Amino acid sequence: MTEPAATPPDMSAFWMPFTANRQFKSAPRLLASAKGMYYTTHDGRRVLDGTAGLWCVNAGHCRDEIVAAVQAQAAEMDFAPTFQMGHPKAFEAATKIARHTPGDLKHIFLTNSGSEAVDTALKIALAYHRAKGEGQRTRMIGRERGYHGVGFGGISVGGMTLNRKAFSGALLPAVDHLPHTLNLKEAAYSKGQPAWGAHLADELERLVTLHDASTLAAVIVEPVAGSAGVLIPPQGYLQRLRDICDKHGILLIFDEVITGWGRLGAPFAAQYFGVTPDLLTMAKGTNNAAVPMGAVAASAKIHDTIVGGAPGGIELFHGYTYSGHPLAAAATCAAIDLYEREQLFERAARTAPLFERAIHKLRGEPHVIDVRNLGLVGGVELSSRDGAPGTRAYDVFVRCYEKGVLVRYTGDILAFSPPLIIEEAQIEEIFETVAQVLRETA
Repeated sequence: MTEPAATPPDMSAFWMPFTANRQFKSAPRLLASAKGMYYTTHDGRRVLDGTAGLWCVNAGHCRDEIVAAVQAQAAEMDFAPTFQMGHPKAFEAATKIARHTPGDLKHIFLTNSGSEAVDTALKIALAYHRAKGEGQRTRMIGRERGYHGVGFGGISVGGMTLNRKAFSGALLPAVDHLPHTLNLKEAAYSKGQPAWGAHLADELERLVTLHDASTLAAVIVEPVAGSAGVLIPPQGYLQRLRDICDKHGILLIFDEVITGWGRLGAPFAAQYFGVTPDLLTMAKGTNNAAVPMGAVAASAKIHDTIVGGAPGGIELFHGYTYSGHPLAAAATCAAIDLYEREQLFERAARTAPLFERAIHKLRGEPHVIDVRNLGLVGGVELSSRDGAPGTRAYDVFVRCYEKGVLVRYTGDILAFSPPLIIEEAQIEEIFETVAQVLRETA
């Protein structure tokens, strides 16, 4: 293990993503090493990870099996192309992924991130309709407050205002959005799926009438919206979307970059909710975030229409230099073996009630206006300070870090998504720390 450095490095060269750079570099929070449920900071403090890194380290940090697999692959072969070539680990990784994907979504297109997986899924949807002779189906439907990465396709179908604002003049033109599903008046402090809100899916029928079904290619939603602050789907909502898409020949895409690989106690949210999409995106937990990796799982119908319907040669003009990178593929194989051997999805399902009880203890604490949860993901919404939205949750985030617990914030919402290996005492520590900090925060 690398010894933590007491002195921060020169930070001027790294332009940090999704970060207030000047603010951070004036008082940096640097993580030097990690193991299991804990990070170690550059000055030697242990920090309990309440966010699985960034929704992604589902099996805990630096698992020996994954480390060994990456080391062995790096020594054997560092890179191999997958354009008109191949290497065994890419095929093995896709096969292991397909063991867990729902229904007949067994054709796996490998990418390097969730953003790339989303743009890939959108392109596959367009290619499918064109292969069917319905090339006029080009319009995509996303959802308000949705997050689908940072590619131009992803931010076009996404619905987070600040992510879209600076680039609004260059987004995809044929896109519309469903309303989001969060309603604090009707469904605050819901445990699991809210009973109210399934009717919001019927807005898709309105968009079908507005644009005509013959122009609509796909609807893309996160089964549970994570980055917007943990928005839980109402009971029956996802099934209603599935039914409307089937009725009008529209593809349904689930963005499972966050919910994939056990977060809800099932391999994917599709299995948890009993709703199978036509395309499913994943990343993050696919290989426990050891090496960048994403993927799209496509149904047999979509794959066979595109690949089988092509006259010959390349069927889909799309891909990435690092699709199926050997190190990423090796980490994927090792991570999935680990998930299976330790039955981490089943463990998450058993742990979810403990997590639910602990997070809902925050109801009644200062500034808390909602608590919501599903599986091992939860959100705590705080009231905003007058004229300074987002600052209260940021202060809670910093103070929790100083007290040895890592949480995540978005706007004035605290988000929690711990590794699936979390113990009951660690769950209690996370939320007891948050409660203490809330009482100390103006």
